[in-house]
Amino acid sequence: MTTRPSPSPPRPRRRPGHHIGAYGLLVLTALLYLTFSLALPSTFPTLDTLDSILSNQSIPAVLALAAMVPIVTGAFDLSIGYALGLAHVMVLQLIVNEGWPWPLACLTVLAGGLVLGVLNGVIVEFGRIDSFIATLGTGSMMYAVTGWITDGSRIVPGPQGLPSAFTDLYDSTFLGLPVPAFYVLALAGVLWVVLERLPLGRYLYVVGSNPRAADLVGIPTRTYTVYAFAASGLIVGFAGVLLAAQQQIGNPSVGLDYLLPAFVGALLGSTAIKPGRPNALGTVVAVAVLAVGLTGIAQLGAEFWTVPLFHGGTLLIAVGLAGYAARRRLRGGAARDSPAAPPPPPSSPAAEGGTTGTPR
Repeated sequence: MTTRPSPSPPRPRRRPGHHIGAYGLLVLTALLYLTFSLALPSTFPTLDTLDSILSNQSIPAVLALAAMVPIVTGAFDLSIGYALGLAHVMVLQLIVNEGWPWPLACLTVLAGGLVLGVLNGVIVEFGRIDSFIATLGTGSMMYAVTGWITDGSRIVPGPQGLPSAFTDLYDSTFLGLPVPAFYVLALAGVLWVVLERLPLGRYLYVVGSNPRAADLVGIPTRTYTVYAFAASGLIVGFAGVLLAAQQQIGNPSVGLDYLLPAFVGALLGSTAIKPGRPNALGTVVAVAVLAVGLTGIAQLGAEFWTVPLFHGGTLLIAVGLAGYAARRRLRGGAARDSPAAPPPPPSSPAAEGGTTGTPR
């Protein structure tokens, strides 16, 4: 007598609003582009505008990806703006004032960013200091080092300028598009593979969602949080190299302007593609929304103060939407994981005779 295999349980059906939550920002980007194209038909839907968006928003996108990685583990790195300023100043200091070859200067800055990221992670995890406070403190120290290196002034190259091969890191094109856009796509692709397809990424998400559960299953939460900060520092170092190639002048305070847009992109990105958790592709989509919106507002002739207003308002919306998406995802997971309610016990003769009460 052969037994028939039990049918596999049905796969959970996605809620009707899942696709709206996952791809709503993509739709919003398309709607914004269409709206500004209709309002500004002679200036907005042009190749020059597209090149400007892809070029000018590459560094904010890279920095937003850097901010996103620690958020995966439930931490925040507020030092990325200060580290960006330090990195780009150090590149120019080594090339202009120290006479280093530009490849060696760039590699040194990348290594320095990695070391600073590890330092942040060690202070947060092994020093048991809240990530907000710890990274704000280390960021202030980085800002002090930047001022010490530059003596509060700008680093200006000599009459010969910077090596053309170095400036081509930002100024060159590939397939007719600015090459920094391809840096962003490559970086987002690498982070997507690591976070979504490799065990390392799964461990990072577990650490961020439930550190106690991660400890119980043997995941070293401290080590993986340090990994996240190290990756963030390395990415910030890369953003500093790009900023130096773009600016070509060392400005000790320029990095602070990128701090708020980076966190807006990272937090808003957690509401797209994978709603409820930070993810690389969602971060890129969020930066695209911000880029299209800011470019359109600028071409409409808005005042300068609309930029911080736009970023601040979007940050509040992003935090609210991210929290809502996370709660909705937890509720959905709890509903799928909860067992079906057992059937009520059969009525006993005593119950039929009028006795009330439930056995405990």
